[in-house]
Amino acid sequence: MDKPPSLIFKPATILERLDLAALFPKPQPLEVELGSGDGSFIAQWSAAHPERNFIGIERLLGRLRKIDRKGQRAGLTNLRPLRLEAAYVVEWLLPPASVTAMHIYFPDPWPKRKHRKNRLVNERFAEIAATALAPGGFVHLRTDDADYFSQMLDVFRANAAFESVETPPDLAAVVTDFERDFTARGVPTLRCAWRKR
Repeated sequence: MDKPPSLIFKPATILERLDLAALFPKPQPLEVELGSGDGSFIAQWSAAHPERNFIGIERLLGRLRKIDRKGQRAGLTNLRPLRLEAAYVVEWLLPPASVTAMHIYFPDPWPKRKHRKNRLVNERFAEIAATALAPGGFVHLRTDDADYFSQMLDVFRANAAFESVETPPDLAAVVTDFERDFTARGVPTLRCAWRKR
């Protein structure tokens, strides 16, 4: 039996915006997960929503291959894993106003004070996310780190382009690999969601 083709998207250039029409079989609303880990979330969420397209961004090749295998096994045509830095993709590759939802779950908290400048979610990120999101688009965030969660809240509260909203229950029910581990150890998930005005 022939192996299905890889879902991994390798752009011809990283100096131009993505041509989303060339990525997917049909034009549909786009959701993006930044830091997809082993693909636990995005494989489940994209399977549950065939009426949407999904890009899973992951820097580590081993994790990207796991996402690819999960997507192939599920027969997903609406999922494309992409191996690049998340912030770069949001700022330079996603077309403006092209994304209906961004999912950022358990990003590296960089807990040491001197390393916090490396955190993905900061003031600049809120600005570039606002550019990539369509009006009414969402940013969904989860973390186990209380300090980082406080920073996430501060960043989005300070940006007038966003308003706080509740995380939909069906979305909250789909857990990531990290979330499953944390929950098993009794570590609570901190979550928030923001809508672009």
